[in-house]
Amino acid sequence: MEDTFHDECGVFGIFDHPEAANLTYLGLYALQHRGQESCGIVSSDGTDLYSYRGLGIVADVFKDDSIFATLPGKSAIGHVRYSTAGGNDFRNCQPIKVDYHRGGIAVAHNGNLVNAREIRNQLEKQGAIFSTVADTEVVMHLIAKAQSDSLADRITEALSQVKGAFSIVFLTETRMVAVRDPNGFRPLALGRLGNAYVVASETCAFDLIEAEFVREIEPGEMIVVTKRGVKSYFPFKRVNPTPCIFEFIYFARPDSIIFGQQVYPTRKEFGRQLAREHPVDADVVIAVPDSGIPAAIGFAEESGIRFELGLIRNHYVGRTFIEPQQTIRHFGVKLKLNPVREVIEGKRVIVVDDSIVRGTTSRKIIKMIRAAGAKEVHMRVSSPPTSFPCYYGIDTPSRKELISSSHTVDEINRHITSDTLGYLSREGLLKAAGVPLDCDTRYCDACFNGNYPVKFPRLKADSQLGLF
Repeated sequence: MEDTFHDECGVFGIFDHPEAANLTYLGLYALQHRGQESCGIVSSDGTDLYSYRGLGIVADVFKDDSIFATLPGKSAIGHVRYSTAGGNDFRNCQPIKVDYHRGGIAVAHNGNLVNAREIRNQLEKQGAIFSTVADTEVVMHLIAKAQSDSLADRITEALSQVKGAFSIVFLTETRMVAVRDPNGFRPLALGRLGNAYVVASETCAFDLIEAEFVREIEPGEMIVVTKRGVKSYFPFKRVNPTPCIFEFIYFARPDSIIFGQQVYPTRKEFGRQLAREHPVDADVVIAVPDSGIPAAIGFAEESGIRFELGLIRNHYVGRTFIEPQQTIRHFGVKLKLNPVREVIEGKRVIVVDDSIVRGTTSRKIIKMIRAAGAKEVHMRVSSPPTSFPCYYGIDTPSRKELISSSHTVDEINRHITSDTLGYLSREGLLKAAGVPLDCDTRYCDACFNGNYPVKFPRLKADSQLGLF
């Protein structure tokens, strides 16, 4: 019931490097923001695949150097996970590794397959046995059933049957394959480190291992990496890409390049546009850290109101903690954030956040800022109201839990107790994201308007995924 959004996961792969597992470990460190529930690495020595997975963050799962002796070889793929389809269970840790009649294969997947339940039901009726409740395992069964001779064709045959979002990396004994769905919902990039090729969800992983960013893997593209080099295919029916706009708003690291743009200046421009749309007389601009900081800086620069660090975040808080019963009010928010009284006291404060989900956290933050002595608190949000759940790899609440789906801006303003509330408009968001009018690419912003670019089966309950 956290009052925030979570991305599903991040993927990393490297082919033909003597320190493949170690570099994958570092790559997962850089992608840790994309998933903190579990992680894993599968390596290949050319004749077999080796796996190590666990629940927890990268530093906790790979805390012993001896682990890397169990991951030999010059190629490896890795995964960090926040569950959407399937729960937080060791069975669902990725990469998933299987053996079938053509050898071994492992997969790491970022996204969500909206027709996975239907395919799973069909496969189970045919006698298939599943060992996880993750949608990714469906792909492995489809690959095993595929009749094509080449790995690339078998993967194409399998992925042509699924719908939804997939930025996915496969590893066999002798090759690595990276594929991005035709809509390009989630980012996936290609890099190079010496003679080795690298793929990752975000370019910040390349920076850490000092790899060169070559280019993005395009929507609908398949990259096959072998000892002979890289081959590119476009095996799926072409559609107009619809990458996820929320990657810019919240999920991607500010130092990454995704969808052809740098994240940090894009987030600053969101803040600048927000200041143009919702100006207010105030003394100081502060951010809800960390994702709200670039937009707050942009808001401050555009408005001419100084930016200060008015809320300090505790970066050492895990996902679970022991909460006293009623001894400390708003304990959870206080554990993560603390106001700087010297910045806030006696001031008219503008507080910038990237989104409002249920509204409970915003309400607690505003009360905290008032308790620190603020004269006025003006809430500004660097995205439009989020009124619809995501079905393409973001863990969002059901629609009835999203406050903007059933409340007006004025009602939300009263609920969170701010003096004024302003959201960035959808038009302003797209303008700030640099979408040209004649461009075929249109960002997926279904979470704002309910216009889903890939259709999915009607769910029995008003849930975010409801797959398994």
